[in-house]
Amino acid sequence: MVRHTWRDRDEEGLIFFKATHHGGRWTLESQRKGDEEWTTHDPIKREEWEAMRDVLFRKYQRKRCPWKLIENIDKVLEKMKEED
Repeated sequence: MVRHTWRDRDEEGLIFFKATHHGGRWTLESQRKGDEEWTTHDPIKREEWEAMRDVLFRKYQRKRCPWKLIENIDKVLEKMKEED
């Protein structure tokens, strides 16, 4: 199991993200600052996949993420592009 966390900011405030890759399947959860519950994103939207890829690519550049995870996300994005 591989878990990556990051945070982002929008007009409403700070959001924490948690992406987990386990058994070839990704799960994505988010939580606003001050909330107690995590929100599961199912299905994960294209924009969320792209944001996750961007975060993981930056982690890869710092040697904190394996390249195979980036390739996995690229395959998902390519499949989504073909379905559109």
